[in-house]
Amino acid sequence: MGSTPPELFYKFTEYMPQFFILLLTSYKKDGRRSSVTQPRPNIQPDTSHASDMDRGRHSSAGDAAGDAADQALANLGYTSELPRTLGMMSILGLSFAIMAVPYGLSTTVYITLNNGQSVSVLWGWVLVSLVSVCIAASLAEICAVFPTAGGAYYWSAMLSTRAWASPVSFVDGWLTLVGNWTVTLSINFGGAQLILSAVTVLNPDYAPTQWQTVLCFWAVMIVCALVNALGSRYLDLINKVCIYWTGASVLIILVTLLVMAPERHSADYVFGHYDASASGWPAAWSFFVGLLSPAYVLTGYGMVASMCEEVQNPEREVPKAIVLSVVAAGITGVIFLVPLLFVMPDIAALLTQAQPIGLLFKTVTGSSAGGFGLLFLILGIMMFAGIGALTAASRCTYAFARDGAIPGYTLWSRVNKKLNMPVWALVLSTLVDCLLGCIYLGSVSAFNSFTGVATICLGMSYCVPVLVLLVRRRDAVRDSPFSLGRLGAVINVICIAWTMLAVVIFCMPVTLPVDATSMNYASVVFAGFAAVAVIWYIVFAHRNFHGPPVLARDEALGPAVHRRPEPELPSEKNRVD
Repeated sequence: MGSTPPELFYKFTEYMPQFFILLLTSYKKDGRRSSVTQPRPNIQPDTSHASDMDRGRHSSAGDAAGDAADQALANLGYTSELPRTLGMMSILGLSFAIMAVPYGLSTTVYITLNNGQSVSVLWGWVLVSLVSVCIAASLAEICAVFPTAGGAYYWSAMLSTRAWASPVSFVDGWLTLVGNWTVTLSINFGGAQLILSAVTVLNPDYAPTQWQTVLCFWAVMIVCALVNALGSRYLDLINKVCIYWTGASVLIILVTLLVMAPERHSADYVFGHYDASASGWPAAWSFFVGLLSPAYVLTGYGMVASMCEEVQNPEREVPKAIVLSVVAAGITGVIFLVPLLFVMPDIAALLTQAQPIGLLFKTVTGSSAGGFGLLFLILGIMMFAGIGALTAASRCTYAFARDGAIPGYTLWSRVNKKLNMPVWALVLSTLVDCLLGCIYLGSVSAFNSFTGVATICLGMSYCVPVLVLLVRRRDAVRDSPFSLGRLGAVINVICIAWTMLAVVIFCMPVTLPVDATSMNYASVVFAGFAAVAVIWYIVFAHRNFHGPPVLARDEALGPAVHRRPEPELPSEKNRVD
């Protein structure tokens, strides 16, 4: 097994850097134009985000594959404005980077250690990886039919009947938005806990207070926001460093732990030890509660649908990347977890820490400096993940606000021409996360709530289009280039069943007994966002929100318009700022 990590990460680092340069070069221009032909709530064309620099973006106009993809995109209601220079390996690398397996598993390992230990850590990961492959395959089949940057939000609208298209897409859009916000929240809050855990590695007498944790979290959020706002020109370099940092970190951590561990467990312990006594839950049910950790890590693969408009033959390449990224993440997780289990120190001592990974590193290496050094590598991955997650959350906020789906949408959809990005959407995303972080002042288990809400919302945002597809007897994907064939219905059912189970178990506390400070407030946070969405829909959106541009255009033209998009849309070449 020693040669497997270098081979695996060599492949990732070989293919991904060039992709990030291209991706983030386009991000620097993203704020000055709208990548879709998207109307405002009054169905007037939005011309406020176009610029001269965006005209004639496609340098490969004569390329047959690019032209075909652009025409297919126009049929779905959007104008292609991004160069189609990315391939399947590039998208695969992006999805793998979003999931950030080493960091995600490090910050949530306490959940599985409380709820089953070795069996939950390893086999829980394997189980969720297999289920995630089914979810990814379901999304890939739909993505192959509707390869647009709108992702699940667009798919939900197009798969629904006309009467239900707008409300269904509104619900799925809000799930996606809240999922993006809370994923960013959980990444950066877990990072704040990890930073303070690093301090305790060097000074065992230090015990961080709740307000210190919140202040540290705010500092992390501000740093990520400033990098997004002021350092957009350097994002390509930041992400190139991230790829190599992650690969090198995993190799260094695994080799160091295996070499320096004073003793190692047997294979029976690693692959078969199960102890849920620390959880307070019944032994069998505790295993399912522990699935929050792997489910939280394996949530980012559906986000790569937003890259469809920059890929040649997206109906084939992006679906393959979505599925393969989950497979790659699953394998990477096994490579990362198995050595950790072989060198696992006393678990009772680890669980005295909010983030036990720092103490694990210190105990195994036998020195504070060694433990801090390994933890520093994980903290580096955290900062890269936090910056990227906030970037995605701000773009999601901007895109959804542009359709009038968020209160105050006229402000949140503004683009700062000097900074070349949607600054107010970034501000809103940062403020929402900072406010939600205050939950920790009243509940020490707030991180459980954040990871639970993130997993629930993103999982449900994936589930909505799959459920609509299944209800409508899978007619829309019968000719999908990524068809699941006769297994499609079974795979869709697995996706839906898992999501329904996840909604229940991820609202539960990690351990029992529970009180006001240790309660999992995931259901409260979820209900709060749901209330805002419902009120906004009743007050404003049900009359003014029209979903994707094709739906808005069809409503404007009248009920005689066919449900499917028409082949051509009016040109936007003459748009001006």
